Amino acid sequence: MASQEIEHLANALARLPGLGPRSARRAVLWLIKRRETALTGLIEALTVVRDRLIECPICGNVDTISPCGVCADPRRDPRALCVVEDVADLWALDRARLFTGRYHVLGGRLSALDGVRPEDLNIARLIDRVAAGGIDEVVLAMNATLEGQTTAHYLAERLEQYPLRLTQLAHGLPVGGELDYLDEGTLAQALRARRPLSQ
Repeated sequence: MASQEIEHLANALARLPGLGPRSARRAVLWLIKRRETALTGLIEALTVVRDRLIECPICGNVDTISPCGVCADPRRDPRALCVVEDVADLWALDRARLFTGRYHVLGGRLSALDGVRPEDLNIARLIDRVAAGGIDEVVLAMNATLEGQTTAHYLAERLEQYPLRLTQLAHGLPVGGELDYLDEGTLAQALRARRPLSQ
């Protein structure tokens, strides 16, 4: 049996997304075997992030500088704004390097069951950014869930008074997906969003 301190570390790691108790114990053993290199480096990296982590006052991203690296990047198109639910969504989209504009993080999605109301999200700051002008397109990149689509609909209503192009991510068939493995909702959305073939 491991000491109480090692068990505490394993339990702390097991609370991370994607790590269960067994994976956490394996990670702890790996760190213990490499405590002079890996464990020390991990502790230093965690300490730096803990001490420097801030939320960007413009978009809601998390970074160690203010404004964040995305907002401070002069190569980004300030006329295009992509609205996402969480920082993880921003990072996923930005990793693809297909969107060259700026982002806005809501900090969640509307959910009557969970008691999340518009005032609980970063919607007022979004409206302020759009009202200030200079934005030609807002991309609503909400997740394809009931709450995500409810949030997108609510935002569309709030933004319809502004002279901008309002777009939404396409939903439907994934690349490499086989029809017989897809759920009915995905198939229905793919059929509704069908488009003519280029000739």
